[in-house]
Amino acid sequence: MTEPISQTLHKPASDEFRTAMASTATESTAAEGTATESTTLEPARSGAGQPPATRGRTSIAGGVVEKIAGLAAREVPGVHALGGGLARTLGAIRPGRVPVTRGVKVEVGERQTAIDLEVVVEYGVSIPEIAAEIRVNVIGAVERMTELEVVEVNIAVSDVHLPEENASEAVESRLQ
Repeated sequence: MTEPISQTLHKPASDEFRTAMASTATESTAAEGTATESTTLEPARSGAGQPPATRGRTSIAGGVVEKIAGLAAREVPGVHALGGGLARTLGAIRPGRVPVTRGVKVEVGERQTAIDLEVVVEYGVSIPEIAAEIRVNVIGAVERMTELEVVEVNIAVSDVHLPEENASEAVESRLQ
């Protein structure tokens, strides 16, 4: 007869410490020419002993950052719309709600993000001043809500909205 194979799990002699960094340090002495190895040990960290806020990982999708940046940019007085001419034209043809992420592109890493905005400003506003206000508002909102570091906010002003365009937009919307 054959005996069943049993697998036994052995508990380590000490689970109080684990190897944290197995670094080999070579120390040579001119006289002896010997080498020694050293391993640094640190106390093991279990999830139960850690604060709840540090257990696990949080990832933030690019779409989330796009929405936050788009809303923050639209809050700045003097910003008429976001998005380029083609996107705005297609949006005018298809009536309905304007997508919050139109005119916003982001790159999101683990700890940092970069944001590109395409903006239409109102006639008469200072473009450098409004660009600075947009940057301040977008960076503040994204960093406050996501804790991602915003490394850059690139702004492309694609159009200037003229006051008389409001009247023609109202007539076009009634004709559809």
